[in-house]
Amino acid sequence: MRISGSKVLVTGGSSGIGKQTALQLIEKGATVVITGRDPKKLSDVAKEIGAIPLTFDISDLHSIEGKANEAIQLLGGSIDALINNAGVGVFPKLGEITIQDLESVYATNVFGLALLTQEMVKSFKSQNSGNIINIGSSASLKGFAGGTIYAASKFAVRAMSQSWQAELRPFNIRVVQVNPSEVASAFASKERIEREEKPNKLGPQEIADTIVSVLEMRDKGFVPEVSVWATNPF
Repeated sequence: MRISGSKVLVTGGSSGIGKQTALQLIEKGATVVITGRDPKKLSDVAKEIGAIPLTFDISDLHSIEGKANEAIQLLGGSIDALINNAGVGVFPKLGEITIQDLESVYATNVFGLALLTQEMVKSFKSQNSGNIINIGSSASLKGFAGGTIYAASKFAVRAMSQSWQAELRPFNIRVVQVNPSEVASAFASKERIEREEKPNKLGPQEIADTIVSVLEMRDKGFVPEVSVWATNPF
């Protein structure tokens, strides 16, 4: 995909991986809409990086169709790439899991992601092209203690990515899953405060670099899945 002149929607774009990805795409000439739940924070970040803000809680499943249409209108009536980055996590162990935990994580990581993508695919099919980047996790490849809810939600994202690859290749739509290992960001912070980068953990830049790289590949090919690990995790 040629990034200059492209139109992109990045969910969860007010911090971390989403913000850095949006910034790098904008620096390469893309028009980018970013979404987030906090209107003020979203507006401030949009002004900082030159994005278009769209206040949107993807877990509000009944709002998705309307917000998807609003995003496309903000992009001028078409879209070239959807970056499904918005995600949440809770990590109770078996015996401590609540229905509320399950519902809150799946509403964002699985149900909202699927329904938003379904709306955007209408545009992709009509133009016979498009790019879907699903942000998975190393937890989508292997579970861990306390990962019953979060890892399972990311396993679901991986299954959806693979299913969509089978469904959408005939329409020239590329579906890529990017699996970060641990990233220093605001993820899982109730206050949504960015964590400082550490030498042994990834930062948002490595994941944004990966996303931009797979998007820039010529449209005749795509990378189905890529995992990004810290070089030295110790």
